[in-house]
This record gives sequence, structure tokens and C-alpha cells, in this order.
Amino acid sequence: MTQDRQAEIVETPDDRDSFMRLLGGRGSAIDAMLPPVAFGLGWYLSGESIAVGGLVAVAVGAVVAGWRLSQRARPLAVLISLLAVALGALIALYTGDAVDFFLPRLVTNALSALAWMTSIAIRWPLLGVVVGTALGQARRWRQDPDLLRAYSRASWVWVGQYVVRLVVFIPLWLVDWIGPLTIAQVVLTWPLVAVCVAGSWWVVRRSLPADHPGLRHPRTPE
Repeated sequence: MTQDRQAEIVETPDDRDSFMRLLGGRGSAIDAMLPPVAFGLGWYLSGESIAVGGLVAVAVGAVVAGWRLSQRARPLAVLISLLAVALGALIALYTGDAVDFFLPRLVTNALSALAWMTSIAIRWPLLGVVVGTALGQARRWRQDPDLLRAYSRASWVWVGQYVVRLVVFIPLWLVDWIGPLTIAQVVLTWPLVAVCVAGSWWVVRRSLPADHPGLRHPRTPE
């Protein structure tokens, strides 16, 4: 079968659009970026006041949460995001070190990397769980060896996303560089997510055999 024919079968518009829509997360990524940027700006413009920076970050987080709830986002996810912002502000106030506002983000990225690696090891790759659940496939995607292998390989791209953040964030946190750390929040949020989504789609597409019907149609044993 020719390469053009392979692309026709595997990279269908429905598959590609569904994948990008499910994992693109532009809105979520921007939402996650705004409070830390607000903290950094509030802290700097107020003469390095942790209290002001924290207050600005929580206020921005609350506005984002209200907007997301009005758009019918999941209340639990919105609440967790807002609590994470408040926790960062409280930690920074407690330690007296503004850079500790970003500590919860370091921890969540480390835990996320660990969770994705564990899911691959136990053959329940999180990428398959997310996409399969959203497509209403229950466990059928996992009964397809080709899809299971493709999702497992592509999940490593998501592990890489969290590792890249840690490699950048941790040194900046250790040396108390709040300005560069704030800028890194911007660069390594939505732009990195976009690269991750595109990269994981490419891995899934290349991992599936030429005759596979696509993400929406798992091939399960009879």
C-alpha cells in the first residue's frame, strides 16, 4: 500500500480534528498561565510585595474560574485550579519567599510525569484513557493492540512535556529568579502544549498500521 494511501486511511479529518480538539486545551493552558503571570507582575509592580502578588493572582484565578463556570466547564476542575493558585499564594506568604508561589506547579508537573509514566508501564496509557473516554469507547481501544501501542508511544510525548518544564522551572526556583520563572510560565504553557499535541498526534499516526480504520474505530477481537 502506498504512503499516500496510508495517510488517507490513518490521518482522516475526523480523527485529527477529534484528537486536536480533545487535547489542544488552548483555553485550559491559557487559564493555567494567567494567575502565575498575574502574581509575577503584581509582585514586581508593588515593590516585591508577596501579599499583593498573591492577591492579584487569586483575583485573576477567581475571574478565570467564574468565566469557565459560565462556559459550563467542570466545576471540580475549576475549583482545583483556583485552590492551587490560593495554595501557592499561602505557601509564599508562609515562607516569605515569593518564588515559592510556583512550588505547587513544580510538584504537580513532577506528579503528572510520574502518573503518565506509570500508566504506560501498566499498559493503561493516559492518552488512550482520555481520548478513548471522550470518544465513548470504554475499554474497546485497549483491546486493539495497534491502538494500545500507538497511545503508549505517544504518551511519552506528554511525559516529555512535564520533564521539560521541570528542567526549566527547578533551576529558576532554586536561584529565586522570579522574573524568568514568570516568563517560563508563558513559554512553557500553551506553546508547549501545542507542540505536545501535534507531536503526540504525529506519533499516533505513524504508529498505526496502514490498514487501521482510525481512532474512532478500534479493532477488537471477535
